[in-house]
Amino acid sequence: MKIERIGVIGAGTMGNGIAHVCARSGYPVVLVEVEQRFLDRGLATIQKNLAREAEKGKITAADRDAALARIEPVLSKEPLATCQLVVEAASEKYEIKQQVFRELDALCPPETILATNTSSISITKLAGQTKRPEKVIGMHFFNPVPMMKLVEVIRGMATSDETFAVVKETSEKLGKTPVLVNDAPGFAANRVLLPMINEAIYAVMEGVATPEAIDEVFKLGMAHPMGPLTLADFIGLDVCLDIMRVLHGQLGDGKYRPCPLLVRMVDAGWLGRKSGRGFYKYE
Repeated sequence: MKIERIGVIGAGTMGNGIAHVCARSGYPVVLVEVEQRFLDRGLATIQKNLAREAEKGKITAADRDAALARIEPVLSKEPLATCQLVVEAASEKYEIKQQVFRELDALCPPETILATNTSSISITKLAGQTKRPEKVIGMHFFNPVPMMKLVEVIRGMATSDETFAVVKETSEKLGKTPVLVNDAPGFAANRVLLPMINEAIYAVMEGVATPEAIDEVFKLGMAHPMGPLTLADFIGLDVCLDIMRVLHGQLGDGKYRPCPLLVRMVDAGWLGRKSGRGFYKYE
């Protein structure tokens, strides 16, 4: 099966990044959102990031303009019926993704591959909402998508060898390095990363050290490019909480219990960079 056109659901941080790399790699892209203001914001981010790549000489001005021209922003899922691969990048809530996959299954031709950018939700469970479980797969990109090379490619119980091969090849054409991961809570990256972030938040709550001190320890002592609390702000504390709740709910182990401080910060609307305040304040 040849992928000629890619659909992306969601123009937020991950969705606009996925649309960016697909369009930059030569694929026509259908970018779907529920409101015009979300589409406008996502397109503005893509324009800004492509312009930055052109200024740095990573792409030409012609490449920049051609990539932008390949993106079709729409407020309806109907045009996704023309795509051979659709990547869902909606909110990290099972109920939302469940509804999206049911709609896609009814809308798209039987041969269309349905992928999800979920960072923790079961691929097998989402595939079970469709009549094509063999065509459902996880494509977990990493933020910022235009820069990060990794894509976790996650097979559900029914994902076919053909679907995996097509998605692996497509990921490589996007300039990414696909890594096969089995379907388990948090997959590989977040199964390891988020409990570490959660424990760092416990350390702040218990007065072990300040966020600045903890981040400095990880940068200087473990050679991390950024500390776990800076990274949490970058990911979004609401996203961190969602993933921890999935890990705790599905694995049932108390070591995955979300830190109460994380819960309080999300309740307060302190979500990190995107809200202007998390463990640090942002302009």
